[in-house]
Amino acid sequence: MNADAPTTPSDMILIVEDDPTLLRGLVDNFRDEGYRVRTARDGQEAIVEVRRAMPDLILLDIMLPKVNGYEVCRRIREKNPEVPIIMLTAKGQEPDIVLGLNLGADDYVTKPFGIAELLARVRAFLRRTHQHDRRACRFGDCRLDFVSHRLTRAGREVPLTPKEFGVLSLLARQAGRAFTRDDILAAVWGDDLFVTRRSVDRCINTLRGKIEPNPRSPTFLHTVRDLGYRFEVDDSGSP
Repeated sequence: MNADAPTTPSDMILIVEDDPTLLRGLVDNFRDEGYRVRTARDGQEAIVEVRRAMPDLILLDIMLPKVNGYEVCRRIREKNPEVPIIMLTAKGQEPDIVLGLNLGADDYVTKPFGIAELLARVRAFLRRTHQHDRRACRFGDCRLDFVSHRLTRAGREVPLTPKEFGVLSLLARQAGRAFTRDDILAAVWGDDLFVTRRSVDRCINTLRGKIEPNPRSPTFLHTVRDLGYRFEVDDSGSP
């Protein structure tokens, strides 16, 4: 694995490409570098996948079935102005490049391209993104902004009480770590004498209703038996 590859939890790359051979090659190379990868094989599927997976970067082919890459780029930018988009295309004429950039693409790579160069560009974009985005956490179709104290799900704001934000941000900032109920009480409720461990359980249950695809089978907020809770990032991906 390259020394510059991301650390766990890894960045998620959405690859939108209808050529099965090229798609498989890109998936294999990016997974070898430690990235989580999701795929889409047409423009319509890409739009759905962006809303569902909230990728950290998108590799977007222009010549796609159903909805072309230009339209996909435009729709993504309407909902998410921040995610880096690198367009992949066989076209190299200046008007095509200008159109893609004007619609919101951040970079433009003409086929055939070298995988080393593409990986280097992706790493560069993600480094710049993380310099600004350490203040937020993305999971599933949610984005938790630690600075503005806002939670959005599929682009829509989800109201949080101060305690709900405190619990979710505490767990999300340290994904994979198990917290006891007492840990959470101390960090979020402080010296409040009128709360108990059940307050943590009630808060977790409420949060699950707000962020989980299925609150009865949590993807993110997991119960650690006889201890407390742990936040986990969904790392499932398309083959």
